[in-house]
Formats: sequence, structure tokens, C-alpha cells
Amino acid sequence: MAGTTARKQKRQPALAATAEECRAWLRQILVIRHFEEKAGEAYTLGKIGGFLHLYVGQEAVAVGCMAALRDDDYVTVSYRDHGHALARGMSARAVMAELYGKAAGCSGGKGGSMHLFDAERRLLGGHGIVGGHIPLAAGIAFASKYRDTDEVSVCLFGEAAVNIGSFHEALNMASLWKLPAVFVVENNGYGMGTALARASAIMDISHRGYSYAMETEVVDGQDVLAVKAAMDRAVKRAREQSGPSLLELRTYRYVGHSMSDAAHGTYRSKEEVEEYRQRDPIAVLRGYMAEHGYIDDEAFAAMDAEVKVEIDDAIAFAESAPDPEPGALYSDVYAEPE
Repeated sequence: MAGTTARKQKRQPALAATAEECRAWLRQILVIRHFEEKAGEAYTLGKIGGFLHLYVGQEAVAVGCMAALRDDDYVTVSYRDHGHALARGMSARAVMAELYGKAAGCSGGKGGSMHLFDAERRLLGGHGIVGGHIPLAAGIAFASKYRDTDEVSVCLFGEAAVNIGSFHEALNMASLWKLPAVFVVENNGYGMGTALARASAIMDISHRGYSYAMETEVVDGQDVLAVKAAMDRAVKRAREQSGPSLLELRTYRYVGHSMSDAAHGTYRSKEEVEEYRQRDPIAVLRGYMAEHGYIDDEAFAAMDAEVKVEIDDAIAFAESAPDPEPGALYSDVYAEPE
């Protein structure tokens, strides 16, 4: 586990992906990576305030998960939510403007980094309370089943959330009522600066699902193809059998928990970080694509340059966008009655 050496997991059957699919996923991963790097720079310069939790290293999780969903499926995520929002289809401009606290942001500049929201895309938050959104995801799944739709509720959260009561309560209800839900643990090995081994009696997070007679799976979270394949299985189960799943996606963040420990803090070594960098999501997918003749160095360089232009545009847009009007402070406090 993290804190000692790179974690191992059983390899699942490979996903056969087309060149078009791989190019789309690689581009999304690059968008997230460059977006986060620029956001970190802007925060350091004082242009972004509040909290900022970057997703560098975990991009394959968000991209693989969102690739398995339909537009009418629901997604709830934790506060490390930039990657999920971008992978779900939110524009880099809308997300960056929200980080800058501007009116053009997806939450009107009032939510900030931890509270990205897009009802049209059924991305129902960014949630700042650890694990607080897990029961909400179960409730969304209950609503889908109650309305007799085949919409799926997907909930992503870190491994530190599995030791709190609401995780267990939500999974118990989801299994008892056979709800169309997929619970995804983004296990990056650390809850803030605390290694999993120091916080959990059970190191295999997927085993938590056994208590609730739930289908579970351990997945290589650095490989977008493995993530997509596992999500396909879980989403199919939820949609066709109204059965919940618990997926443990083993991943790693290359930066600190937040900008307060932007490098790696004192709780892990540089050697450990470098070990995990050997399986960078970009390198893993690019290697697969090169092996299948889907991309060469020139095409990759062109894609990377194009993405950098898009992110530079998002920064320029956010910096020039207007602040919210003072009266906006009083809007969206209560829902308007229908």
C-alpha cells in the first residue's frame, strides 16, 4: 500500500477500445492534467482563493467512469471534483471561472473549487463534507427506481470516507432495496496526510462490500481502459438488474492533499511518488495507443499543444469575466416553489 511500495491488483480482462475512443480519452486526460497544473499556478499567484484540491495523477478514474455513463445518469462526487466535471463535459471556461469566483462560473462564482454543479449534465456536486454525499447518491438511485427509469446513480469518493457511518448506512440501504447505484472508491492511499494502513483495519477496501452482499471489484485506477471496463460491468448491473456495486479504483495523487501541502508533505517520500509516476495515466494510455498504432509522437505533441491552448483560453476567460453582482448573495438560497 501507499507508504511502502506500489499497490498491486488483479488484472481484469482488457477492454478492446477503438482509436477514436482512445484519442477522446487521452485528450480528456490531458485537459484535466493541464487544467490542474494551471489552476495550481493561479492559486499560488493569489488569483484563486479558498481551498484547492488537485486531481493530478487520478485522471484515468474520472475519464473512465464518465465514459461508461449516459447523459441521463446521475453523478455525485467529493470535493476533489475538477476532473469529474471536465470529464462529464463541463467546459474548462466554466470550471476555471468558478475557481476564480466569477459570475460566469458553473455555480455563479459562489461555490468555488469544492462545489462544481451542472444540473443539465446531472453532475450534482462537488461536496465538501467527507462522505456526506454518499447517502444522497443512494437517494438519487432510489428516486430512479421509484420512477421506474433505468437511470444509474454513480458516487465517487476517497478511501477515507469508508470509515464513516453514512458510507455503511448508504451501502446497506442500496443493497437491501436493490438500488441502481455504483459506489466508486478512489483509493489514492492517503486521507489527507494519513496513510490507509494507519486508519483502516481492512486494507482491501473492496471487502467492505461483502458485508452488504454487494458485487465488488478492485481496479487499476491508472489505466483508463481498465476503469471503463469495470464501470461498464457495474453500470450494466445497475441498469439491467437494479443491483449496486462497490468498485475500488487504486490510484495515486502526485501532488499534496491540497495546496496547503502542494508538493508531497512530510508524510510520503519523493521516491514513493516517483514510483507511482511510472504508471502515469497519460503514459499508460499512450503506450496502449502506440502499441495498436493509434498515435505517434507527432500526433501526441499536436494534441497536447491544442489542449494547452484550450486551457490558456480558460485562464484568460476567467481573469476577464465579471465578478458576481452583490445581489447574487441572496439568490439560490432557497428553491423556488413550483
